[in-house]
Amino acid sequence: MSNRPFQGLVVQMHDTIHATIGVVDETATIIACSDPTRVGTTNEFVSMDMNESGDLFIRDGFTYKPFGVRTTPDYAVFVEGTDENAAKYADILAIAMSSIKQYYDEKYDRNNFIKNVVLDNVLPGDIVVKARELHFNAEISRVVFLIRIVSANDISAYDVIQNLFPDKSKDFVFNITETDIVLVKEIKSTNESKDLEKLARSIADTLSSEFYTRVNVGIGTSVVGVKDLARSFKE
Repeated sequence: MSNRPFQGLVVQMHDTIHATIGVVDETATIIACSDPTRVGTTNEFVSMDMNESGDLFIRDGFTYKPFGVRTTPDYAVFVEGTDENAAKYADILAIAMSSIKQYYDEKYDRNNFIKNVVLDNVLPGDIVVKARELHFNAEISRVVFLIRIVSANDISAYDVIQNLFPDKSKDFVFNITETDIVLVKEIKSTNESKDLEKLARSIADTLSSEFYTRVNVGIGTSVVGVKDLARSFKE
């Protein structure tokens, strides 16, 4: 995942903790820190300590707390100091960072999963299991739009479409070729074909009038759940 969410939280927490804090990855390289000059530096001894235990440990005047979902932690937070307050802050930071990591990992996994389902790269039996793991509502209706770029300028149509549909928990946008973009849109069960056609025209008009990008928009069949998204895409 990107290091930006970690850095953003570090900056916010530093206003409260008033000590040097940050995050190291599994190679013990600092990837986020309240002191930006330290980002990119490495302490190999920290990596050794991370591999030995998932508990708090102290190294060179800093308190570390590993976090991550695997047996061997992916990351560790660190707080300047070796007292009880440093340990408490490290625990709090680890919980917060772990939650952020889980959120971004799940969001990425969901988008990648939907892409593979649409492209028919997932076995039918695996779709049901994975959809349940990623908390997809099996009763929700969705439709696949194929947006094909006919003529464009330097503006990224992909970025524009992502901004048009910012709710990443409901709508999924991804490229399949340089000119083809797929939008998997959650819809109401009461939506009719004319509603989908109106949305398709809105996408095309926005790209054309505001960004001088001409596209053709194809509309798939409305389906319930996730397992039939490949059919929606093909139809």
